[in-house]
Amino acid sequence: MEDDHQIALHKHLRLRARILEATRQFFTSNDYLEVETPVRIPAPASEAHIDAIPSGDWFLQTSPELCMKRLLAAGFRRIFQICKCFRQAERGQRHLPETTLLEWYRIDSHYLDLMDECETFINHVACEIDSADNLVYQDCQINLAPPWPRISVSDAFEKYGSSSLETALQADQFDEIMVSQIEPLLGQRQPVFMYDYPACRGALAKLKPEDPHYAERFELYIGGVEICNAFSELTDPVEQRARFEHEREQRRKAGKPVYPLPERFLTALRDLPAAAGNALGMDRLIMLFADADQIDDVVAFTPETL
Repeated sequence: MEDDHQIALHKHLRLRARILEATRQFFTSNDYLEVETPVRIPAPASEAHIDAIPSGDWFLQTSPELCMKRLLAAGFRRIFQICKCFRQAERGQRHLPETTLLEWYRIDSHYLDLMDECETFINHVACEIDSADNLVYQDCQINLAPPWPRISVSDAFEKYGSSSLETALQADQFDEIMVSQIEPLLGQRQPVFMYDYPACRGALAKLKPEDPHYAERFELYIGGVEICNAFSELTDPVEQRARFEHEREQRRKAGKPVYPLPERFLTALRDLPAAAGNALGMDRLIMLFADADQIDDVVAFTPETL
């Protein structure tokens, strides 16, 4: 059994390298600049449900988002990064406390633009690794040919959930219903974009001008696996500060550490033009193309093997 595991790991790590190479090729050929930002930062984004790992008086980044948006504010138009991100107490079949994230940002764009680009990117990767349009993942035949269907969060609750979105939010059951009832059914035949999340689930996202109850945010699901989280960027520093303060209060009530405010990020927001960004889990994308049922199978080391 150990020999079989080693054979599979060798195969998956080679596939991983090809996917990372194809990723860089896609973004550089589309006029994106690859950037590097610090992994250790003084203040992570304050989000009630995401816990950072302390590093001295600072923190290991949960995402490069704050620094990358500061680069946009400084005049860069299209940037991407493949980096390590860290989250406290995240361990499971599809979770690691240290994971590889792809993030990309572009100005003069909104979340619908990134849906199209995300679709093109993943098809590019499939082509570069000689994968057919029909991805086989855990006995499911998934057709990657565009266009991919899109469903609003509200419609997904009506179609798959045991209650409406409004009822789930009032009963504080949004996450429970989403994880247990909705997500496993998404993307079984084709990848699916789920979009327009409730405003309370978009801490750094721009709200829809025509209906501020919803945020301009989407997630992509393939084979029941969440692959990415994207949104039109909030560029109002006053509103962003108020949202961070709200998230800090939620953390305080939950007995969690309350993070300092990222003041330099909030200052930079004054110069941030209209933009959109996407955070895509590379480990999970590799899982799909490797037909691996757990994230452990596509990384060289897990915490338990160190």
